[in-house]
Amino acid sequence: MSRLRTSVFLLAGIAAVALAAGLSLFVGSTPIAPDQVIGALVAPDMANQEHVAVLELRGPRTLGCILVGAAFAVAGAIMQGVTRNPLADSGLLGINAGAAFALALCLALLPGMSFAGVVACSFAGAALALAAVFGAVSFRRRNMDPVLLVLAGCAVGLFLTALAQGVAIFFNIGYALTFWTAGGVAGIRADTLAMTAPFIVGALAAACALARRVSVLSLGDEAAAGLGVAVGKSRALCLAVVLVLAGAAVALAGPVAFVGLMVPHIVRRFVGADYRAVIPASLVAGSAFMLLADAAARTLIAPSEVPIGIIFAIVGVPFFIWCARREATGLD
Repeated sequence: MSRLRTSVFLLAGIAAVALAAGLSLFVGSTPIAPDQVIGALVAPDMANQEHVAVLELRGPRTLGCILVGAAFAVAGAIMQGVTRNPLADSGLLGINAGAAFALALCLALLPGMSFAGVVACSFAGAALALAAVFGAVSFRRRNMDPVLLVLAGCAVGLFLTALAQGVAIFFNIGYALTFWTAGGVAGIRADTLAMTAPFIVGALAAACALARRVSVLSLGDEAAAGLGVAVGKSRALCLAVVLVLAGAAVALAGPVAFVGLMVPHIVRRFVGADYRAVIPASLVAGSAFMLLADAAARTLIAPSEVPIGIIFAIVGVPFFIWCARREATGLD
């Protein structure tokens, strides 16, 4: 029954991604007639400005939403499994803030840096934040306190956010940094997508390959070791995948929070707690979720746009409080 539910969920999720991707191409802050969108896809005319808008703006943006949503959702699922903490998420554990801080330094000190350098800095910042969080809770402890982990993540995230804001004030890049940290996919173009997509696709494939190890690690270190899993090596591999996913996604769309918290929770209600099902299901659900949120961000106050991070914050904060209350009462 579990396999059947997983298969049904995956098929429904793929269909939802396809429909949401179509919606993303047809809907935007600037209206484009449906026949022009179809014409751009079937017989593109680069002298037609509407065709150019579809192919160079909406197309990369749609693909970017698919990749970013999948990256954040799968990173959250892995974090929740590896740490045995249902509140874990790359945003809540400070990883996104670390990448944001590194990118703030790039904007301030190296404004002419190539996008490849920006991606490298994003990865370095994410790694710095992750090391700080797990160092604060003594990563080698036999039993990791989930509450302490979240508190350490929040503390590190706030600290790095404050540093990023200080850099913005000192170097007078406040507007650019604020717009970027609000989160959004409007700036995704074909060249930036081509540079980050291999990292995200490769990390997603690695996440699916590591799904069994994540399931075993979610049982606890002693149980995992008893089942023949090298706990330290497996955890390091999983966290490396999270770093790549979070770093590349933040470089593309900014530090969008709560995607990795909400999507795995929703997925587990349908497919169960086995991460061999949770990770691929989170992949498709995260993509659909990001596409729908971006469509809302583009149309709510058209022709202006709402930063996508605000959309997720409006939904994510109440969801986080609800999850925390369930965990506190032992209902989950």
